[in-house]
Amino acid sequence: MTSVPSAAARSLRLLQQVGSRCLCPAHSRQPTTPHTACTSNHHHPHHYGRSHKLSRQGYASANKFPRPAQEYAFEMASSNIRFGEGATSEVGMDLANLKAKKVAVFTDPNLVNLHPVKTALESLEASNVNYVLYDKVRIEPSDQSFKDAIAFAKQHQVDAFLAVGGGSVMDTAKAANLYTCYPEADFLDFVNAPIGKGRPIDKSLLPLIAIPTTAGTGSETTGTAIFDLKSQQVKTGIAHRALKPLLGIVDPLNTRSMPSQVHLASGLDVLCHAMESYTAIPYQMRSAPPRNPLERPAYQGSNPISDIWSVKALGMVIKYLPRVVKDPEDREAQSQMLLAATFAGIGFGNAGVHLCHGMSYPISGLNKQYRHPEYQVNHPMVPHGVSVAVTAPAVFKFTSQTQPERHLEMAKLFGADISRAKNADAGSLLSDQLRRYFADIRVPNGIGALGFSREHIPDLVKGTLPQHRVVKLAPVAAAEEDLSRIFEDSISIY
Repeated sequence: MTSVPSAAARSLRLLQQVGSRCLCPAHSRQPTTPHTACTSNHHHPHHYGRSHKLSRQGYASANKFPRPAQEYAFEMASSNIRFGEGATSEVGMDLANLKAKKVAVFTDPNLVNLHPVKTALESLEASNVNYVLYDKVRIEPSDQSFKDAIAFAKQHQVDAFLAVGGGSVMDTAKAANLYTCYPEADFLDFVNAPIGKGRPIDKSLLPLIAIPTTAGTGSETTGTAIFDLKSQQVKTGIAHRALKPLLGIVDPLNTRSMPSQVHLASGLDVLCHAMESYTAIPYQMRSAPPRNPLERPAYQGSNPISDIWSVKALGMVIKYLPRVVKDPEDREAQSQMLLAATFAGIGFGNAGVHLCHGMSYPISGLNKQYRHPEYQVNHPMVPHGVSVAVTAPAVFKFTSQTQPERHLEMAKLFGADISRAKNADAGSLLSDQLRRYFADIRVPNGIGALGFSREHIPDLVKGTLPQHRVVKLAPVAAAEEDLSRIFEDSISIY
């Protein structure tokens, strides 16, 4: 059996590679590709980057060095993170320090009268920061709900954003920020290709501070914004480093009121973020390098830095998710799951995710009736984490044919004895561990429990194929027949 390096050994190698001075984007003061500032016609309190010569297309002129055939670099980017009980109360000072004149505060109708939002608004008022409140964010956003939020931000001519909520709230604020700074852009300009045009973001956006209230998406660390495109009945998104919040305030007090099923769904998202990013195609195998660093995708493939964050997050989720699902008042488990979500966000925010997420988008988009317990919504909804997790046992059995040692390492984290396992056993071992784990915490039993049957599989496959941004990060190329088999194997999972 191939030996599996420990997390400590990988960490040591990474430190040796980096040396005494870290030059990665996460620790440098300037982003690797400087941006010009947002040019909408209102006050901007703070921008990063400096001016540079641009070609007529708006990008820096290409240099004369020969372009290698394969990618040779990866970038590490993340939001600044502040973690601690009560840290939400500092946000007013943060925005005052940024000299913000009018802040758009985004949240959803379920949160607007609860502790996290009340604390944030009180902090703004204590620091004399002017704000306007948008409390109509849709849980699992759509293109129309994004557009409504964008119109609100443009109408009020805000110069900073504060998102207090789960991934839906943070992603909606990212979209509103983007299109406020590009007021003439068509909505599909920045949406991921091939559904949209995949236009790069070539200037700094307005400051965005994100305060998560669920332990799941890690959106406070990433440059992605996900939504349902209703006209095509599919989930898609916008992805670029420029969308990252300036600061994520991760406060365990803000998850105190989460119901058990919200802990379950959001925790499953963390689980799959960690597993998919760790098994994504290695960054140097992804493609040829971009013509310009501005075009290097946020999701680059697995890399030595993301690996550390992803493996650590996975171990934390395996330990603490069952505890918080069974006892939502378990304070230690709450706090550790929130931290795990941030760790996984740093990992997948730079490495990416693959088939579980790509296949989840049509599961959510084609859902007509399913509503998950303990979610207060007025429309059918499969929580994102649930839609991602239900294919995981079949996905990782499929992907184990490459880098089986990583699949064995994950199986060991779940409790499998791999001392005598062969590489050929990796997929079955990991899949079996996932099925038992999901049965124990009562994850819905496959896509069948969400209302899908074999007759829906062609449409589910059709909805997965356009998700190039994530599907092409799978370590094994998945053809239509592969996707069909994975969906069929996911009709029931235990």
